[in-house]
Amino acid sequence: MKQIIECVPNFSEGINADTIAAIANTISSVEGVHLLNVDPGHDANRTVITFAGEPRAVVDAAFSAIKTAGELIDMRTQKGEHPRMGATDVCPLVPVRGITMDEVVQYADKLARRVGDELQIPVYLYENSQTDKRRSNLSIIRSGEYEDFFEKIHQPGWQPDYGPAEMDAKRGATVIGARNYLVAYNITLGTTSVDIAKKIAYAVRESGYKGTPGSLKFVKAIGWYMDEYNAAQVSMNLTNIERTPVHLVFEEVRRQAQKLGAEVTGSELIGLIPLTCLLEAGKYYQGKRELNYNQNETSLVQTAVNELMLGALGEFDVNRRVIEYILEI
Repeated sequence: MKQIIECVPNFSEGINADTIAAIANTISSVEGVHLLNVDPGHDANRTVITFAGEPRAVVDAAFSAIKTAGELIDMRTQKGEHPRMGATDVCPLVPVRGITMDEVVQYADKLARRVGDELQIPVYLYENSQTDKRRSNLSIIRSGEYEDFFEKIHQPGWQPDYGPAEMDAKRGATVIGARNYLVAYNITLGTTSVDIAKKIAYAVRESGYKGTPGSLKFVKAIGWYMDEYNAAQVSMNLTNIERTPVHLVFEEVRRQAQKLGAEVTGSELIGLIPLTCLLEAGKYYQGKRELNYNQNETSLVQTAVNELMLGALGEFDVNRRVIEYILEI
């Protein structure tokens, strides 16, 4: 069986279409790589690109993309709603088919070493690639963001794993590692109140707030305002979709919003989603609504899209957003 891995780098540019296209073209020009999705966010000023292929080709494409991003993005002037620490903020590698996590860890390490050595960008390993679990969590690594990293990089315990122990003013620093599937998922509220969005984020995220754990395991969340929607959002990363599935996250956010007198008005994916997430959501809602329970895949997926309000903010094309539907390899 041919080995396939997925790469989902996040770049600190969501506005300049030429820059985004240049990075995407760099990736798609590598033989053996399939460009699956390009998802820019204007207010977040961040673009998530998804591509997949054989491991060596994916590593080559990721390296080229990080190089191009460093040439075109200037962190000295970059601003946006999303936390960030570098032009290429984070670059995860994900096992898809015919390959173990341990093997993906080795490929991630090769990429990180190459970026540090050849591009001279400070690189931090994370998730399965990081042996020091005190600094394996992306949010902990990125704490302080670009502005504070000039000092943080010199603090005990924060020397990068690869590259110079000096913050790069233009390109920043980057985080690379092997991880499982992660779903980046935002839920939009019927309010402009960032305070309400933050309170919901505190209530649901695993880390909670000021020592009090939140209600959902394997969920990272922040609250922010999105000008393009004129609404506040709860922006989340779901790091274990088997233990904490998307539909339960949606329902818990809705429950917390109602407690604060707010409504959920829609949700959106940043990047792609595995088919199993929508199938499980479809089964959940068909049972909950006492609908005509139908195991047909099309019916389950459409039920999930409707109930999760994935089309409320714009067209949601399952053929372009579900990994299995576009990963024709």
